[in-house]
Amino acid sequence: MKSVLLIGLGRFGKHIAMSLNRLGAQVMAVDSVEARINEVLPYVTSAQIGDSTNAFFLESLGIRNYDACIVAIGGDFQSSLETTSLLKELGAKHVISRASRDVQAKFLLRSGADEIVYPEMQIAKWTAIRCTSDYILDYVELDDEHAMFEVPVPHGWSDRTIRQLDIRKKYGFSVMGIRHGGKLELSVSPDSVLLSGDTLLVLGRNKELQKCFRTLK
Repeated sequence: MKSVLLIGLGRFGKHIAMSLNRLGAQVMAVDSVEARINEVLPYVTSAQIGDSTNAFFLESLGIRNYDACIVAIGGDFQSSLETTSLLKELGAKHVISRASRDVQAKFLLRSGADEIVYPEMQIAKWTAIRCTSDYILDYVELDDEHAMFEVPVPHGWSDRTIRQLDIRKKYGFSVMGIRHGGKLELSVSPDSVLLSGDTLLVLGRNKELQKCFRTLK
């Protein structure tokens, strides 16, 4: 079971706490506002009110004992930067810090962050792709060129197998899963039959996937 120190309990931090709870992680939550602490108490193992830019307070939390430390502070970049730096100085194993711009990411990385997350940027990109592409139900960007999409089975593909369609050779992407009746099946084979109403989890180059399913929808 992973142990996580979560610092910053705004909307982003609260959702992280809820997700970690569902995954069974042990979470110590920290914020300077008591009301925010109270909101996440049902989802965390323990919580403390305190100033994460105070080295003595952070040291009292036993930083080295956590598998990961997440700095989810949103509105005060100076505090985020100081907290990230202090965590590394105190021996944190892995620090994940929130940024809203590339320049913030650069400073956080220089201050010791091992990983950067861009919640606003990632949600904005997902929302833009989703609202301009009726055929994309879900989207996960893997890097600048590759992505994983969940898309409806095109009309012309119904009642045919992956082998018959020769998807990888003709279209250059792979079918990683099929969702049927709300259940996702990941054990896909060339003989898996695609049915109308199913959705596909496909992996490939971002532009090629969008072009393909825009044509086939």
